[in-house]
Amino acid sequence: MTERLTPGDPAPEFTLPTDAGDTLSLKDLRGRRVILYVYPAAMTPGCTKQACDFRDSLGSLQAAGYEVVGISPDTPAKLAKFRERDAITFPLVSDQDKSVLTAYGAFGEKQLYGKTVTGVIRSTFVIDPDGAIERALYNVKATGHVAKLRRDLGID
Repeated sequence: MTERLTPGDPAPEFTLPTDAGDTLSLKDLRGRRVILYVYPAAMTPGCTKQACDFRDSLGSLQAAGYEVVGISPDTPAKLAKFRERDAITFPLVSDQDKSVLTAYGAFGEKQLYGKTVTGVIRSTFVIDPDGAIERALYNVKATGHVAKLRRDLGID
């Protein structure tokens, strides 16, 4: 079983390619609070719903001091299509070898339609300005998760 992160753990560092053709490093976001959310596959119904919920909440999340970054094993080209198709307004990063997902405990065994499979575990991490895990939420639902996160963070 993949090791899961808990509050107080250092957030695993990463430098990954983005949907825009750049790279993004967690250290570039130091000094800000970061919501790093993990989703299995761009342009699927659940992942689209979740991304659009984050997009629609981005203004209030940023006003509360949070930056949002989405991460999946999709290629940067697929992420660019996803951004363009759904007007995603925050960075999407590509972890094709799943090493960062594994470091965050967001890749491994999970239940899918009653069967145990290995794959991406839909998760959300809130990272404090010093780079420590503030919240580690695993097996979140695509629908309604952003609203619950906003409530839990005191944004609503």
